[in-house]
Amino acid sequence: MKVLVTGADGFIGSHLTEMLLREGYEVRALCLYNSFNNWGWLEGVSHPALEIVSGDVRDSSFCRELVQGCEMIFHLAALIAIPYSYIAPESYVDTNIKGTLNICQAARAAGVKRLIVTSTSEVYGTALEVPIPETHPKQPQSPYSATKIGADALALSFHNAFELPVVIARPFNTYGPRQSARAFIPTIISQIASGMTEIKCGDLRPTRDFNYVEDTCRGFIALALAPGIEGREINIASGTEISMGDTLRMIADIMGKKVNFVTDPARIRPEGSEVMRLCGDNRVITSLTPWRPQVSLRQGLEKTIDWFTNPENLSRYKPEIYNR
Repeated sequence: MKVLVTGADGFIGSHLTEMLLREGYEVRALCLYNSFNNWGWLEGVSHPALEIVSGDVRDSSFCRELVQGCEMIFHLAALIAIPYSYIAPESYVDTNIKGTLNICQAARAAGVKRLIVTSTSEVYGTALEVPIPETHPKQPQSPYSATKIGADALALSFHNAFELPVVIARPFNTYGPRQSARAFIPTIISQIASGMTEIKCGDLRPTRDFNYVEDTCRGFIALALAPGIEGREINIASGTEISMGDTLRMIADIMGKKVNFVTDPARIRPEGSEVMRLCGDNRVITSLTPWRPQVSLRQGLEKTIDWFTNPENLSRYKPEIYNR
């Protein structure tokens, strides 16, 4: 089967692309166009079944050409950094909402067999019940989460109005090698690995449902293959939660470092915007597919730390600079 992965140059997208190739798929990978002809995390990846295309989901005519010949689409292209969405919300509307619209229109015209649209646990906001089911109210607590709520609703409208075979995949707090330093786990690991002793962090009270990137990618593929689930929103979650503070202490313990943690005001979200508790209900995905989380948090952190502490990998990051 030939599949399209948008956002294939990013963290999750690159891992998903590699997993699909290992499982025998022919993959067209969309990387964001840039004048450097840089393919992000797919730089150096070579496979006879991989076709890399540079472009932008914000362009509708490009998207119509992009999907041609693909039976299935994994739509991951998005702006994802929450802090930057406070500064540049219009760019999130353009990429997350308009980009999803363009992919839906192109997928409909091409008659694809399934479109997996990537959501986020941030659409739920702070948990009103735990674990969080797919029926939980949507609470837009940041411009980023608002645009993802809009993108999800738009994609589902194409299912309802035009019978587009859409599935909304909603991963919780994915982490692992290659993740952007704008995320909590990479920023802590990269600071410690670079020799810093005063580790800058934000609010350590919130809890998160962390999922190792390979588990998330297996979830995407399971949802792509499960029969009869079109039009559904489905969590990819471990069903467990841990506070930022306890996660931070686990990282320091694994790395064998004694460090001080200091609050950086720049890393504190605006009042009313911080999502204080996330823990996903995974009963829907485990009832509909064979998927189960396979990597414990400690195992996943060990793998992630091993990758970040490789000098070649660490050199790609700027731990002394807060990446919004």
